[in-house]
Amino acid sequence: MFRQSLTEIVVATRGRGFHEVTAQVAMSVSDSGVTTGLCTLFLRHTSASLLIQENADPDVRTDLEDFFARLVPDGDPRFIHTAEGDDDMAAHIRTSLTSVNLSIPIGDGALALGTWQGIYLWEHRIRPHRRRIAVHIAGA
Repeated sequence: MFRQSLTEIVVATRGRGFHEVTAQVAMSVSDSGVTTGLCTLFLRHTSASLLIQENADPDVRTDLEDFFARLVPDGDPRFIHTAEGDDDMAAHIRTSLTSVNLSIPIGDGALALGTWQGIYLWEHRIRPHRRRIAVHIAGA
């Protein structure tokens, strides 16, 4: 029997950085009753992103943040869009270089993630925000 569900995860970020949401997504999959299918995540914002990244060594996330700080620095004088501060346009560019959606297979009623993979919301703004992730699950 085909099933599908649409739920939402709300993440209160502490500001710029990574916020793991693997457990919340896994709970949505479990609650759906789907054993084989697909979980699609969609972040409803333009200044944060979603990533699947290593969840064992936090240095990976530190290095990613440091790299993006050099690649897309806050307050770049070439940016015109600064309505919400020096991090405004930088946050939008970081989002465009990453993604706001992910698709993860479901097998045996669980996310088919690799051993060291976790799902992260990456906040690109300096100050805290409340971010909303739509979770669509479809399958049998």
